[in-house]
Amino acid sequence: MTKSRNYPLLLASQFLSAFGDNVILAIIVGQLGLQQKHGQISEDLARTLNAVYTGLLFIPYIFFAPLAGYVNDRFPKSRWLLGGNAIKLGGCALAGTSVWYGAYWQGIGYFVVGIGACLYSPAKYGILPEILPKDRLVKANGTVELLTLIAILIGPFVGARLIDTMPVPVCYAVTFAIFAGSLSLNFFMTRTPEHREVTLRASYPEFFANFKVMLSSGRLARILSGTVLFWSCGAVLKMNFLPWGLQVLGLEDNTQVALFGLCMGLGVMVGSMLAGHLHKVGDLGRTRIYGMIMAGLVLLLGLIHHLSLVLVVLEVVGVSAGLFLVPLNAALQAECHQDKLGKAIATQNFVENIAMIMGALYVLGAIQVKLSASGVYVGLGALVALIAYQLKFSPRTEGKVP
Repeated sequence: MTKSRNYPLLLASQFLSAFGDNVILAIIVGQLGLQQKHGQISEDLARTLNAVYTGLLFIPYIFFAPLAGYVNDRFPKSRWLLGGNAIKLGGCALAGTSVWYGAYWQGIGYFVVGIGACLYSPAKYGILPEILPKDRLVKANGTVELLTLIAILIGPFVGARLIDTMPVPVCYAVTFAIFAGSLSLNFFMTRTPEHREVTLRASYPEFFANFKVMLSSGRLARILSGTVLFWSCGAVLKMNFLPWGLQVLGLEDNTQVALFGLCMGLGVMVGSMLAGHLHKVGDLGRTRIYGMIMAGLVLLLGLIHHLSLVLVVLEVVGVSAGLFLVPLNAALQAECHQDKLGKAIATQNFVENIAMIMGALYVLGAIQVKLSASGVYVGLGALVALIAYQLKFSPRTEGKVP
């Protein structure tokens, strides 16, 4: 009953939750595009605020990662799917008050949404081994990642369309309804196991001890490096879409810019599905190849200006990204001890979000040195290639890390 009931509820709730995360950011950032278009703010200020707002979601993952690991190891993960969504709902309500009390409430609200996402994230992956057999983990990861990444890449399109056509209060009301829908699904999930022996006092020391163990394992350290590379690259791509589309490709509004994410999402969908069929758990032998392909395509984005070609390249970037990430996530889950999986995923979130903040700093630094939006992609492609080249894995599956 638990397996048949919880898995589809998880998929639907996760899609809506990730969708809401990205719709709300598109509403916040989309206002910058409109202000720039009407001459109310400069291009550099719009690019700067874009990176700052986007980076706000990453900060909670750094400060609250040990707590997220504790609550997801101690309490039923099904309940922390609900708890994370409840916090997101509150953050959305706070962001909506910006209509009356000033734009800075958008930043505060989005930061609170980030806290909810931090507490929610270990549960959405950590619950999979509790409700599915091991031989389904790669395909299940592929499905969860597929829905998550589609939400990440389609969410900006929907949010951009809302902010281009609807009043800001209506935009926030729609986002509130999305989070509420995700929350309601969590109430119907069957309760998953809890571990009363896990204590809060030991949470932070255990988190950093687990962090040290994972980094000391050459294989797990490389797995973490791979997931870090994926998310930091994705963060920079996302932050740079708006200025690149408006200034380099001459697009007219937020909705047109958001089509970039839609095209890349189609590619990620294909790549995630292919990964589930092509790779067994622990099969990471082609990770470096996928990473190098992704790097070359990102670099190419900075060199081309023809819209049709750009859209094709973005789709292939998505395919390579899906093939790159899904086997890494499945290997991490399978090769960590299940009673420490919450902390392992929280550790993963911790390092990934440090990397995404570094991505935001890279974009901010590029603005300061007057690097163009195209130049941001050229530099990113070179950095991704350097890191991906180091990701060499044995094709065999190794045992669990203690």
